[in-house]
Amino acid sequence: MRKIAVVLAVIVLVLGVLAACSGNKNNQPANNTSTTGGTTTTTGGGSQSSGGGGDGNAGGEVDYRNGFPERVTLEIPVYDRAFEGWNVADNYYTRWIQKEFGEKYNVEVKFTPIGRSTEVQDFQQLLASHRAPDIIFHYDMPQALNYYASEVMQPLDVEEIAHYAPTYWNNMKDTILRYGIIEGKQMFFFAKRPNVSNWVTIIRKDWVEAVGMKVEDLTSLEKFNEMLVKWRDAGLGTAGGSLQRNVFNYSYAFRDWPVDPETHAIYTDLSVADFTTEATEKWLRNLNYQYNNKLIDQEFYLRDDASKVKAEFVAGRTGTYGEYIASNTDLFEAVKKNNPEAEFAVIPPYAGIPQGGVPQGRADWPFGMIMGINYESSDLERIAVWLYLEWMSQPENLFALQNGFDGLNYNGLDEFGVPIKNVDYDGEAKLSPNNNKDYWCLVIEAPSYGTEEQTIRALKSFWSPPGYEYIVEDMLKYREQVLPYQYPDPLFTVPIESVAKYKADLNNLFQELYLDIVMSPPDQFDAKYEAAKKRFLEAGYQEIIDEKRAAYEAGYILE
Repeated sequence: MRKIAVVLAVIVLVLGVLAACSGNKNNQPANNTSTTGGTTTTTGGGSQSSGGGGDGNAGGEVDYRNGFPERVTLEIPVYDRAFEGWNVADNYYTRWIQKEFGEKYNVEVKFTPIGRSTEVQDFQQLLASHRAPDIIFHYDMPQALNYYASEVMQPLDVEEIAHYAPTYWNNMKDTILRYGIIEGKQMFFFAKRPNVSNWVTIIRKDWVEAVGMKVEDLTSLEKFNEMLVKWRDAGLGTAGGSLQRNVFNYSYAFRDWPVDPETHAIYTDLSVADFTTEATEKWLRNLNYQYNNKLIDQEFYLRDDASKVKAEFVAGRTGTYGEYIASNTDLFEAVKKNNPEAEFAVIPPYAGIPQGGVPQGRADWPFGMIMGINYESSDLERIAVWLYLEWMSQPENLFALQNGFDGLNYNGLDEFGVPIKNVDYDGEAKLSPNNNKDYWCLVIEAPSYGTEEQTIRALKSFWSPPGYEYIVEDMLKYREQVLPYQYPDPLFTVPIESVAKYKADLNNLFQELYLDIVMSPPDQFDAKYEAAKKRFLEAGYQEIIDEKRAAYEAGYILE
């Protein structure tokens, strides 16, 4: 029955993936016999040997740790964030990787662009056409479990990983063994995640002060809305806004504290909105108030990607905007071109919290990128993945990918061992606009420089645009304040098949329902929301609730 349910949940993807059409991968899964303990692995030659270290081979009669006798093609996914002037598949660093890693191991490294905002769709299309890269990745476990349920990943032998990637394995083995086993099979491997984040929400400080307030006055949602009314009356502008879709973490500010574990497990899901909860009702009611009183961007529903939201802030029509900040962030200078008097600050964490609440938020899992091996990848292609992770895990290679090269991107190291950035460098070896993260995120989510003090010092340099170091200082200060109220998403150890079955339809329905409620007259709010909840439950959300409750009660969840 489970097999039938899985197929129904992902019928379009599975039919495409299993179609007998030609592509750049084999049309059958690799001959990969694996046990969770990693005792034996069968390779393309069909022979078996014990896994382990030394000079023996964890993957057959031939040991490939020094390279392949014949050329192997390794295809690696890389996010395409549409950075202007940056070709994610062909640049100085992709060529450097080919030279330093590819030529050493006789591997042809190809990079497959994956749209950051169209990630799942891109992977589905690539899988259906048998053109998917050797690694299938995602940042969130529910979607990774959906890929697993779709049977597009192959089981792994942990001793093969340890054999070909000992440095990477030693860094990540505890995480891989704790979080990567699904239904008794080793399916996932991970990148390390230091406990840091560079997401920041900016506010026009000059606008706040122009209406007789200070940024420090924004101690609650009520105070924030009071300020927005003053902005409106002064003709300054509105708060920024965007279409809510695909990622559903909007309700944290409106949840009860402390959080109830069962409620959290059942209703928290990045991929499906908790549309029927009291927290969602409070979120919708506040948005309805803000919209009807012209306190937020009145065309927020048209801002369906970050560039459109940013354009409103840059043009001076909105006074708030959030993004991942980096040393080469162009946001502030772009605003000043249109508004030379502009001043900026970080929004305090309590500014979005109703009076009496706490700044709850989604904590990251103790891992970064979640990865699996494409079920069509051959044994040699899989081994090439381990060799690539091992090569990237070497400190000198990771350092170069993250920082560039001495005399170009930076000029020597300071007393803490942190590169002294050459902010004027604009040559061929210039890092991508997010400091090459989309390449090195396979092994770590943020730079690390030995001690915590060294790392924080380096990250400040890594994230601080020249002249705006105070923004990063405040960002880090506020992050420390909210950490006690951050908690990760529930982590089920079995696929929640109803999520895969109904997610797409519920996401589309959510956009229809929430926009209708937010943009309705206030006296219609209650009736519209009650009717909308009923539709949402009947469209599949009730099945999701029931399946999650059953999994929770059965103990299929990591605490």
